[in-house]
Amino acid sequence: MGKNLQSSGRRLRTVRPIDLARGHGLSTQAVRNYEEAGILPAAARTPHGYRTYTPLHAKALGAFLALLPGHGHPTATAIMRAVNVGAVEEAFRLIDESHAQLLDDRRTLQAVESALRDLGPGAEAGPEGASGTGDTFVGPLAAKLGIRPATLRTWERAGLVRPRRDPRTGYRVYDEAAVRDARLAHQLRRGGYLLEQIAPLIEQVRSAGGLGPLEAALHDWQARLSARARAMLTGAAELESYLRERDNP
Repeated sequence: MGKNLQSSGRRLRTVRPIDLARGHGLSTQAVRNYEEAGILPAAARTPHGYRTYTPLHAKALGAFLALLPGHGHPTATAIMRAVNVGAVEEAFRLIDESHAQLLDDRRTLQAVESALRDLGPGAEAGPEGASGTGDTFVGPLAAKLGIRPATLRTWERAGLVRPRRDPRTGYRVYDEAAVRDARLAHQLRRGGYLLEQIAPLIEQVRSAGGLGPLEAALHDWQARLSARARAMLTGAAELESYLRERDNP
């Protein structure tokens, strides 16, 4: 599988690129790409120009693949690049940001669940059932949600929100029901749902024909957050193993 290479007075076991790749279900080209991207430390070269990998490279590859499910490709790549150039504190900062985002997603889920609990049997009335005291316009509503007015118009075209038009000015007016739908749409978008997935959920909420679909979506969202949290734990363990191997070869 490998041979010994003399380095700094020590004999290091080398790993063939094909064995490193196969051990992780990858192609040798993928391994080379990861090295070129800085995900793996630079490989030594034989006099003929062939790459020589070591168990340290296998550790780095294992750490990166373990980081992927919890942090995503861009962040996992940035973490490994930082580690491999000695910027370990930067890697830790990136990890902290991912955990902060996960916490924010959990809070968003809790907000959606809270909104769901607040929906009573008569809360799904259309604009004609609104009191009018909560009416707002596209600009203020967009600012409150932290989105662009164009996003609200896109949601309107997708059927997620249904503002009425002021008969005098023609401006869009969002009553309490439309504001609620916009908030739910915003929270579900943050949860990773596509517009075509959100539309039927919003329609169910409007019609009060049953909250089961939204509850199922929230359950799936919770499961995905839990899976991501566990993946982060696995990634942290693999990264720590790589750091120990790197610091104490």
